[in-house]
Amino acid sequence: MFSKNLTNEKIKEIHDAAIEVSDSDEVWAILNPLIEAQESNDVAADALIDVISKAHLKIEQSIDLLSDIYDAHKDNDDMVILLGSVMEAGRNLDYLNDAFPEHPLFFEIIKRLSEMALVTKDREKETLIIEGLSCTARLMGRQYDSLAEKSYVRLVELLPDTPWAHYNQGLFFKTRGRFAEGVDANLKAIELADEPSDSYQWNLGICATGSGQGEIALKIWKEIGQNIELGRFDLPEGEYPSCKIRLAERPLSERDADNDTPGLEETIWIERLSPCHGIIRSVLYQDLGIDYGDVILFDGAPITYHKYGDQQIAVFPHLATIKKNNYQIFDFAGTQASGGELDDIGSQLEKDAVIYSHTENFSVLCSTCWCNEEIDHEHKESEEKYVVTGRIVIPSDIKPKTILEIIDKAIEGAPENRVFSPDLCRAAGLEDRARLEERRYNLLCNTVE
Repeated sequence: MFSKNLTNEKIKEIHDAAIEVSDSDEVWAILNPLIEAQESNDVAADALIDVISKAHLKIEQSIDLLSDIYDAHKDNDDMVILLGSVMEAGRNLDYLNDAFPEHPLFFEIIKRLSEMALVTKDREKETLIIEGLSCTARLMGRQYDSLAEKSYVRLVELLPDTPWAHYNQGLFFKTRGRFAEGVDANLKAIELADEPSDSYQWNLGICATGSGQGEIALKIWKEIGQNIELGRFDLPEGEYPSCKIRLAERPLSERDADNDTPGLEETIWIERLSPCHGIIRSVLYQDLGIDYGDVILFDGAPITYHKYGDQQIAVFPHLATIKKNNYQIFDFAGTQASGGELDDIGSQLEKDAVIYSHTENFSVLCSTCWCNEEIDHEHKESEEKYVVTGRIVIPSDIKPKTILEIIDKAIEGAPENRVFSPDLCRAAGLEDRARLEERRYNLLCNTVE
């Protein structure tokens, strides 16, 4: 019914009205005539794809609508090419380490575009096919890396003087941990661009940091106005407020097709050293293979923001591990006269050693709460914790016995403050003490649980 009544002018009117609205459900309602008409109306389908490309719908709405359009027009090469150009709308690109998408449309688009690329003799059409194919293959995690890489190579061959072709190839290299190649691709993109591009510059800075090319990273950060100089690890370092990172056991850049999921994840604080790297300053609750004191690289686009009072703290995705410092980590259980006292003892320890109470600092949030930018994460439970468990972390060049002696001295005269860490005692060579502390440690752990 709608397809018979919808003129091209009316389709444009609906399209233009939809892109003026920010609420996705309202956009969907406006688009309803086009949605019902698209099966038999190519112009309506084109208009829908354009609205989707402008990110006016939720990801779930976008991928379902793109799938409906594909089912109705799968034999139309031009429509499939157009769909391939907007498949980014079907993924949360900020959540870099998400598992590969299982929606069948991604597989279908790759299959159809691959078939078209083999037979076309039209260079312009091939360029459009390869553009969509390279992007869609990149979106599939590590499942189609070989195809994605070949497609980006071909895209650069087809468009050697086009900046975005080199940038897109550099984006692929960055997300796969091939940072030195990402530097070369982004340098080429910047060289060809008429004007500086924030995206090109940021990706160059990230890749240069990830590949240890501190001078290149420093140059680009200075060009975009960062107050920064070379510092620790021969990388750029400035004064930045702390931020949060969603760490992954298997970040995208460090995994393969057989283990193409992030594994365990944990959101932690870092001491931010530059726009894209920093030192982990939370002691992890889970075993992700990295921990307190390790240096990590993160991507430039925040996944979300966490509210702390009047502050909005950006939460970035974990891109790669730059340096592992292999700190010594020992579980502990303890008692304290008031909340935070055992954590405070950490300030008396040597160098970078800390006592970290997971009982007071670690919480589990559902995915909805984790993404909610209005929840105040500064809120603390009104009930103070007098029995706590956590971990003691010591740099590799400090002897465990030294830290144990400092802890003992710090809690002298405060009988309510006690720390029991049998593994730390064993590492210090105090086996008899370890046996005594084992029973108290287990008792307190059972109390907390």
